[in-house]
Amino acid sequence: MARRRPPTVHGLVLVDKAPAMTSHDAVYALRKHFGEKRIGHTGTLDPDATGLLVIGVGNATRLIRFMGEMDKTYSCEIVFGSETNTLDDSGEVTARYEMGPIDIERARTVIAENLVGDILQVPPMVSALRVDGVRLHELARQGIEVERVARPIHVYDFAVEATDDPMVLRAQVRCGGGTYVRSLGADLGTLLGGGAHIRTLRRHAIGPYSLEQSCTVDAPVLLPVIEAVRGMEQHVLSADEIDDVLFGRVREAWPGNGPWAALDEAGELVAVFEKWRDTLAKPTVVFGGR
Repeated sequence: MARRRPPTVHGLVLVDKAPAMTSHDAVYALRKHFGEKRIGHTGTLDPDATGLLVIGVGNATRLIRFMGEMDKTYSCEIVFGSETNTLDDSGEVTARYEMGPIDIERARTVIAENLVGDILQVPPMVSALRVDGVRLHELARQGIEVERVARPIHVYDFAVEATDDPMVLRAQVRCGGGTYVRSLGADLGTLLGGGAHIRTLRRHAIGPYSLEQSCTVDAPVLLPVIEAVRGMEQHVLSADEIDDVLFGRVREAWPGNGPWAALDEAGELVAVFEKWRDTLAKPTVVFGGR
């Protein structure tokens, strides 16, 4: 069997995904552009959603797992009075409700009491979560619905404001990894005595990365690999310490719970350390150095 060609293009691309494009479409386009097979993203966006995709190229894909749980910021509109089978406006309407004009102050109170902080959320059937090795959205397309276990998530902020339509609220959500904004919209509709779905979902930020720094897949900008650890605490290692890294030796952990990015004196990424035992840290991703 032929050996896989090692990656030759490395870095991070911050893409503003267009509507109708899947996250896989964006990855495929970048593979063609850079001539590099090893490319992956930190979290999918629905085809109808737009906004930020953080995509690793080459060696940067080794750092994607550290970015998956970063906080994310979204905006959308919540449409009250109807539910859909996808929880957004791309699906078929499954129920309608007479809810009257939405009282925004009551909506804010319900959100504060039920949908902010540490909460439990049932993943929607249209999510990419796997059950017995099969993604939920693949089962949903076959008309199959399975029981899903509610998972703990954290919502830092869920703000709503009125629009010209009394049955539509504009929302901005900042949440932890694993949160489904479409479920937050549907849950708010239920808590207000009816139903709701979302539309115009847009992701504005993932951790320290924002849309203001993004590009399009047609004109991608490759950032250096060091940008993939922008959200980590960073420490410069001496030459002797770098030698220890290359031999996989553990060291005293820095303050906090990590992970920590270790750099050489030139500012190049040497390794990422994670907490190992007690007060020790271990290099779990090593890039080399010197």
